[in-house]
Amino acid sequence: MSSQPRLVVSAPSSGHGKTAIAVGLLAACAARGVPAAGFKVGPDHTDAAYLGLAAGRPGRNLDPRLVGSHRIAPLFAHGAIGSEIAVIEGAMGLFDSLTGQPEIDGTAAVAAALRAPVLLVVDVAAMGHSLAALVHGFRMFDEMVHLGGVVLNRVASPRHEEMLRTALDDIGMPVLGALRRGDLPAVLPARSQGPVPVAHRTVEAIRAVRRLGEAVAGALDLDRIMALADTAPALPAPAWSPTDALAEATGEPPVPPEQRPVIALAGGPGAPYTYVETAELLTAAGADVVVIDPLRDETLPPGTRGLMIGAGLPESYAEELSANRRLNAAVARLAHDGGPIIAEGVGLPWLGHDFDGRPMCGILDATATTATQTVAGYREATAPSTSVLAPAGARITGYKQHRAIVGPRAGQVPAWTWSGGNPEGFVWRQVHASQLGLHWAGAPEISRRLVAATIPAGGRIPPTPIAAHAAAVSPAAGHAAPVPPVAGHPANVPPVAGHAAIVPAVTGHAAAVSPVAGHAAAVPAQPPGPPADQDEDPGEATLSLSAVTIHNQDQGTATPAQ
Repeated sequence: MSSQPRLVVSAPSSGHGKTAIAVGLLAACAARGVPAAGFKVGPDHTDAAYLGLAAGRPGRNLDPRLVGSHRIAPLFAHGAIGSEIAVIEGAMGLFDSLTGQPEIDGTAAVAAALRAPVLLVVDVAAMGHSLAALVHGFRMFDEMVHLGGVVLNRVASPRHEEMLRTALDDIGMPVLGALRRGDLPAVLPARSQGPVPVAHRTVEAIRAVRRLGEAVAGALDLDRIMALADTAPALPAPAWSPTDALAEATGEPPVPPEQRPVIALAGGPGAPYTYVETAELLTAAGADVVVIDPLRDETLPPGTRGLMIGAGLPESYAEELSANRRLNAAVARLAHDGGPIIAEGVGLPWLGHDFDGRPMCGILDATATTATQTVAGYREATAPSTSVLAPAGARITGYKQHRAIVGPRAGQVPAWTWSGGNPEGFVWRQVHASQLGLHWAGAPEISRRLVAATIPAGGRIPPTPIAAHAAAVSPAAGHAAPVPPVAGHPANVPPVAGHAAIVPAVTGHAAAVSPVAGHAAAVPAQPPGPPADQDEDPGEATLSLSAVTIHNQDQGTATPAQ
């Protein structure tokens, strides 16, 4: 049972200021010395990173599509351990959904699953008494959602505020704060930078969070908001545990301490470029996880035997990725020597020959160019062949959001197929590269497969100190001890959940290959696959995240991986 105080910050639609309010609320609580935890509904890495920066502990995502509805409450309880208030920022409007199925993955569905009261942020710049009708409609629309209060944003004047408060008082809805026009500064770094400013702990990002905290502390009634969070009833679900998740999924013996491999995880000291649970699962699976910054670090950590590049790294940093030639050569050498690499999002173009004419790692025979429109949406993907990530036939739900068009779209061995769309991505030796991003809590076996693929046939890994590089990933704030390793034998790796057959991980390679000398271009390229239309197939959707304008209907009816 978890009696964690919590609330959801939502709005009638995008653009009302809920991200700034949620970040500011967490920063204001932290400034008061109140331990807080931040969560984002949906797959958005950027908002989760800023929520984490404001709270002073990792921000986490709650996405029923990616992990399954039954894991939302346990993942929340796990991430909220040690906090005295948890703030969950919604996605889009309270009853909206990217897939058109808000009853499954909308903010209201997450609020109902967590039994959390909702704080509704409303941009009232052009509203009068009609605000009461809008709020009343939101309150009555779903009996499973408790609308506990409203924050007025962009109030025009004291008289305007008084009128709005009177209108809401007539329907018995508390106003828990009011901000005038300009009170909520537009200080967060541009979204095109993604979570990078947080990962790098830039002055701009830290100052922005502090200013939002000051604005919220001066305009919102924090005591009443915390009292609202305290009304959330106890959650019956036990907290998710990476150790238990792996034990349930694999049931294998522990990796001996002397065999723990070093696995590099792309990110920075402030945030990884993937979901936080990825590092926790890799640690539980028996790895020493070390964060590597692909934009700044010029070498892999000493003893690195595997690499994971998450989908949170934005494509706007292609120039910096290209300029880091020494790291590119090191990554190419790792792939050439048979080391497992899992690449998501921009990780696929990074492993290719070039991106917008800039040279990259040269591992895969692929090039990428930036298009004008954004491709975004959930995909229910199927693995067409066994790889370091999954066995043949495994199915899982992922999310993609990119502008890069990769050609060819897939290699001779694709990473994924899905209904209505052409195959995508590349599988070559122990490289699995795709623009699809996964949440490993939905399939903990992936971490076991990656760790198993790093262990050589003899079963022993040469001990290598990792202190010379970035610090190993430490447990999240609020957790008392590092995550212990989980049982697991490298030779027998189970498939992704839902598939009965046990398929061994792909380990090693058949022939000895000489190491790369000099630049990454010396690495033999992935053989090209059959030509395919770029990203223009029925399995893709191009949408504007602000206006939610879908030009090509996405396959939005996929069920979550369970």
